[in-house]
Amino acid sequence: MPFEFTHVPGKTHPADPTAPFFYDFAETATKLSLIEDIGFQKIVVDDPAGLLTNMDIAARALDRTSSLEIVLTHWAGVIDPTVAARQLAALDAKSGGRLSLRMLSEPLNDDDAETRPVGHTVVWQRIDEYLVLLKRLWSNDRPFDHEGAFYSVSGGYVPRKGPRSAGVSIRMGGRSGTALRVAGRHADVFELTPGSLDEIRQLMERVRNAAAEHGRAGKLRFALPVRIRSEGNASCQKAVEFAGPPAQVALSLLPYAALGIEELMIVGVDRPREIAMAGRETIALLRNTLARREAPPPGAFAPRVIREARAG
Repeated sequence: MPFEFTHVPGKTHPADPTAPFFYDFAETATKLSLIEDIGFQKIVVDDPAGLLTNMDIAARALDRTSSLEIVLTHWAGVIDPTVAARQLAALDAKSGGRLSLRMLSEPLNDDDAETRPVGHTVVWQRIDEYLVLLKRLWSNDRPFDHEGAFYSVSGGYVPRKGPRSAGVSIRMGGRSGTALRVAGRHADVFELTPGSLDEIRQLMERVRNAAAEHGRAGKLRFALPVRIRSEGNASCQKAVEFAGPPAQVALSLLPYAALGIEELMIVGVDRPREIAMAGRETIALLRNTLARREAPPPGAFAPRVIREARAG
């Protein structure tokens, strides 16, 4: 099975530990090149400044890379869905299909609270309607009207669509039944919650069941966030946190791949030396080990080849 690695940036400013990964884009551009060259396929853009900053960073990151997929963190309700659909389609077209959308939940704002109760279910209902609109705007070939619980659209249409007519890939997560129902309907990639192997296995089964209600059980891929710590901090390990020599870390990650997880979201490797080591050692070791395990044993096809040759 294909196995991918996603870089999840942390905070790396030498003087200000609260500064985000993209605080200095000249320096970040160098790191992006290293991340792209060393074996990562994706990078998450999730700046504390919010959605509009994320979209600006995503555009600049797409300009500085050639193959890296940009995972843009997004929230429903920040901008109008018709505006969001146009901007995201433009970014996707600019990237040649290298954009994906990571939908997170957040509380409704004060204006919403005046007209309806704020709660977990309401938040996810809004996300559901928002994604329905985005997908419709990305795929419809003519303007349409929509009147829903959260959004009203008149003559909604995106004239310049991205390279994928159905829109960008959607990433979601969550653990509640409500969150899983929405993810089962919309998500292409489900970001799992770190935990034990058994906890993760159970969550994957719940997600598949939710997706099956929409005929999408076989269309979901699973991603797992994992933190890699320096060897000196091995004694401070927490759940789904790995420390030690690269070979040991790679070996520890193999059982998660066996569950059917196809993507690891690597946290904790933000400095150039850490990025290089993770790519050249841990990622390379894990990818090579998985490739060897999936390769057929020597001579596995020999009997069939001989039979076919004789039959010919």
